Amino acid sequence: MKLRKVTAASAVVLALALSATACSSNDKKDEGSSGGGGKVKVGIKFDQPGLALKQPDGSFSGFDVDVATYVAKELGYKPAQIEWVETKSAERENALARGDVKFIVATYSINDERKQKVDFAGPYLLAHQDLLVKADSKISKGTDLNGKKLCSVAGSTSAQNVQKSIAPDAALKENAGYSECIAALQSGAVDAVTTDDSILAGFASQDNYKGQFKLAGLKLSNENYGIGVKKGDTATVDKINSALEKMVSDGSWDAAVKKNFGPADYKNEPAPKIGDIVK
Repeated sequence: MKLRKVTAASAVVLALALSATACSSNDKKDEGSSGGGGKVKVGIKFDQPGLALKQPDGSFSGFDVDVATYVAKELGYKPAQIEWVETKSAERENALARGDVKFIVATYSINDERKQKVDFAGPYLLAHQDLLVKADSKISKGTDLNGKKLCSVAGSTSAQNVQKSIAPDAALKENAGYSECIAALQSGAVDAVTTDDSILAGFASQDNYKGQFKLAGLKLSNENYGIGVKKGDTATVDKINSALEKMVSDGSWDAAVKKNFGPADYKNEPAPKIGDIVK
């Protein structure tokens, strides 16, 4: 009788141990980095219309969101398994180094300095510094800005580049964000706004601005947007590059460009060669 009691107690302990092990396994699965029942954390901007914008209902829209969703799908994750993480420009490298996100799709221009800290897949879009002007504006070249009011975000190099080498007599107005610049352009307080053409096209594509603005098409710089990955994670870089190649070949890339930038008459460059310039 005594033996039976010990055996029964042991069985209960064993069952509890197996249950705990199963829970632990499921917890790890939820934090996994490859499909199944887990989640994947993806870094994006939350405040860039046409690229990555958090909607009032909590959903997200934009070209970067579409690219990230497609890539996540090819890595084995459904849209519901994506956890969007806001990654502001100054925090992108830190977020990857800490493992806060698996990858970042956030108008992340590839350059030599950043390549020392993170690895890049892509590029997935070639953007250019440009000007956004009113639809009836006569500004068609950089020198037309002399004597005009030019708006950009405080601390941005875009407007400084224009003022220094293209239109030294342009009057620079700096605001906290591009939304304020676009509003100033709409009211006539400034004559042009400058930053990447993709960002300008995204703002101009908003319903309350459609048809009011146009891009000058000046191509003042080349900005190759890449997908940031933690330094040394070459396996993920290779998988993302394969996903981007598929996105381009099956037409999804073109469809995403037209959907998110089309209303601003954005004359996008063809899809860049995946893997180019990132080494």
